[in-house]
Amino acid sequence: MTTIAVLAAPPRPGLVATDLAATSPLSESQAAAWYEAVLKDIAVAVERSGGDLLVNYRPDDLLPDDHVTETTSEAAVRAVVASALDDIDDVRFEPQVGSTVDARAGNTVTHLLREEGVNSAAVVDPTIPFLTRPVIDNAAMKLRRSNVVLGTSTRGRVYYAGFTDPIDFDGAFADPALETLTARGRDAGGEIDFLPIHPVVETGADLLDALPILKARIDAERAVPVHTATVVDELGLRVARDGDEPRLVVD
Repeated sequence: MTTIAVLAAPPRPGLVATDLAATSPLSESQAAAWYEAVLKDIAVAVERSGGDLLVNYRPDDLLPDDHVTETTSEAAVRAVVASALDDIDDVRFEPQVGSTVDARAGNTVTHLLREEGVNSAAVVDPTIPFLTRPVIDNAAMKLRRSNVVLGTSTRGRVYYAGFTDPIDFDGAFADPALETLTARGRDAGGEIDFLPIHPVVETGADLLDALPILKARIDAERAVPVHTATVVDELGLRVARDGDEPRLVVD
């Protein structure tokens, strides 16, 4: 069974999904609503899978001063997850440790593998709306045979990074993360495997990739990330075409 650490921050405007707000018609508040919806869908997917959900939240002392409020980071993240799941008694909430993504991910994975003795550990963040239960369970199966399993995305990014043994995490998520993590896994003597490609959503350009997939799945009556689909509908977020050039529209 894989422990999946979701690296989460409280969904506050100007704190999360800032690149998305800067490169799309979404305001900072709307981008934060997107981030919150994706976080909810990831929590649901992990809870329904064979994995264990660990919500690794950014504590107040790792937040910019202007995003520290009377509600603690832990309480804010707990409330989001609780609104998505029927019961959070089995969900672990632990603070992130480290000043960089590499450090936070590495500290979590290394602690789980070495100190807690889990068979495999993975990290994801709320940029992957299509992280479904079958994807998570597929990754768990691959981790029985490989030391590192990576979810491939566009432009050399990853949406899932799973490990059975620690690697050198210093700079391990440097762009292109897919190549860097693969090289670190090989340096550690491990076997590497990959998951099917899915779009991560960090920018407006990424939304142009993700929204048609989401709409097609809705039209085909296939499984969709419900919270993400709901916020897209509430925002009136869609792809329009002026000639041959697609563009994002918020109605």
